[in-house]
Amino acid sequence: MKKTVIAMVMASMMAGSLLGCGSSTSDTSTGAETTTAGGTETTAVDSSGENTNEAGVDNVLVMATNAEFPPYEYHDGGDIVGIDVDVAKAIAEKLGMTLEIEDIAFDSIIPELQSGKAHLGIAGMTVDEDRLKNVDFTDPYTTASQVIIVKEDSDITKSDDLAGKYIGVQLGTTGDIYASDYEEQGATIERYNKGFEAVQAMLQGKIDAVVIDKEPAKVFVSQNEGIKILDEALTVEEYAIAVKKGNTELLEKVNKALAELKESGELQAIIDKYISAE
Repeated sequence: MKKTVIAMVMASMMAGSLLGCGSSTSDTSTGAETTTAGGTETTAVDSSGENTNEAGVDNVLVMATNAEFPPYEYHDGGDIVGIDVDVAKAIAEKLGMTLEIEDIAFDSIIPELQSGKAHLGIAGMTVDEDRLKNVDFTDPYTTASQVIIVKEDSDITKSDDLAGKYIGVQLGTTGDIYASDYEEQGATIERYNKGFEAVQAMLQGKIDAVVIDKEPAKVFVSQNEGIKILDEALTVEEYAIAVKKGNTELLEKVNKALAELKESGELQAIIDKYISAE
């Protein structure tokens, strides 16, 4: 079930031409739920079960994400919150638009952009060559790293020890990409739709380690006894916002908004709100 959270910001003069994909096709997911910022739940589904909140309608800026990635996007009661949500809200406000959040599977975000059902893909998404073939990316807005979570009594102490092990990842993420390299060394990759499902599988003894971004890893470790993050990071990368390939006008507008947020210090304040200095 796709969950949609509408974060209301001032909607002013913003034409559909900016979005480029205003005449998108309807969402074919059934039972879509919509929750306003005030907490009132409504249903944005027509008689055929199709989502009627199409991208580009009524100055709505649609953000596609996967809210299973704290502190970047996660559920807090009936709301979706996090760094990426606050960044998207700030961008929408600068564009004079209303933000709508679509909570979908991570590996569905790029197809959602390509189909025109969403304008922005913001989900702790790393820029890489494969993704650049399908979408365009804004300037980076933060950096991150991939880390390894293991049980405290694990014999895995460094990345080389992953050879021949069972490794859990969140499907379609950067962790999935990097962990896949170990398949050539006899590792088996188990893919899960949600990061915490991989952690639970490790706690249950089904897998030996989890490869995931550092900040979600810190949250999962704090919530579960008996697991730890190895000191060695697999990689350091940059997060950016994905947009439909060729939508240069929207890309330029979002880059301008990001630059202003960086210059004013608002972007760093958003990050500091969720991530404490180490």
